Amino acid sequence: MEARLNWIIFGAGAIGTYVGGNLIQHGQNVVFLEQPEVTSHLRENGLKLNILGQELRILHPDVYSSLPEVLALATFDVAVFALKSYDTQTALESFAPFSSSLPPVLCLQNGVENEPALEMILGKNKVIAGTVTSAVRRRAAGDIFLERLRGMGVADVHPRSSLLVRALSDAGLNARLYPSPLAMKWSKMLTNLFANASSAILDMPPEDILSHPGLYRVEIDQLREAIAVMHGLHIHPINLPGTPVQAFTWMANNLPPSFSRPLISRVAGKGRGQKMPSFHIDLHSGRGKSEVDYLNGAVVRIGQHLHIPTPVNQWLNQTLLNLTQGSLPLETYTHQPDKYIYNLYDSMGSKYI
Repeated sequence: MEARLNWIIFGAGAIGTYVGGNLIQHGQNVVFLEQPEVTSHLRENGLKLNILGQELRILHPDVYSSLPEVLALATFDVAVFALKSYDTQTALESFAPFSSSLPPVLCLQNGVENEPALEMILGKNKVIAGTVTSAVRRRAAGDIFLERLRGMGVADVHPRSSLLVRALSDAGLNARLYPSPLAMKWSKMLTNLFANASSAILDMPPEDILSHPGLYRVEIDQLREAIAVMHGLHIHPINLPGTPVQAFTWMANNLPPSFSRPLISRVAGKGRGQKMPSFHIDLHSGRGKSEVDYLNGAVVRIGQHLHIPTPVNQWLNQTLLNLTQGSLPLETYTHQPDKYIYNLYDSMGSKYI
């Protein structure tokens, strides 16, 4: 076993609980930083992890709601940033005064814009891009279910990257080093985009979306836009742990939808496990926040910078933001694929219909 490291886990959601809980189970020193109400719940109830059918309990996790209090406990080797992307800016503002005291940060968030935001506060030499491809479902605060073990990616950009990979893999998390942070993060984002916004807007599970030819075309069109933006950045898709992104991308970008649908639908259906996609969970939780602007929205913003059109991603992003913020009624497109498809392509001009 690797030497014990001192870890701070920012956020005890699905990924934070999964990573932090496994590290604790394998002898690592872990402290969680969470909101006061969540801190109280976790101190009282502990953590619960279902890993490959085995129920694990961690009765007295170290959980705090004050960063200065955490930093006074020990000298930390690494922090894991496992917050939702829409909470990034608030978190950055809260820990900016303590940035010099923070260890290197492993960023496991979805999207491609969080690492640059962290670097603005911490400096480029203290941010390590990461990703999680294992399917993890949050059952309640501090209570997760591992639906499919795949692994984690860690960018090989820091002197501690190799050490982190060894410690994470020793904890059963199947971590691997990747030389290109951007290729790793963009490849993961392609998998996050698929059947995510549509599922939330339509209130339909991914398998129903992928079985509908018109809805499947929307998914392929948004992916092709994202792939075009990647190519504009000179980034090529790479395979991630347990996730054949290169084959997925090639089929989406090169095969007619009628040919690729049975192949991609089978792979994507296995990939998501039994949980609804994250955009659907966020929208129907009523919290008024969505990560769509950090995924589809990022494709749009970077596409605009490169003069690459991204109309499908733009419509999906704006529509889901409108539903999230209440400027569109939640039921506008519920179980109405024909209305959804018509309005999407009609907004772009008849050449898309």
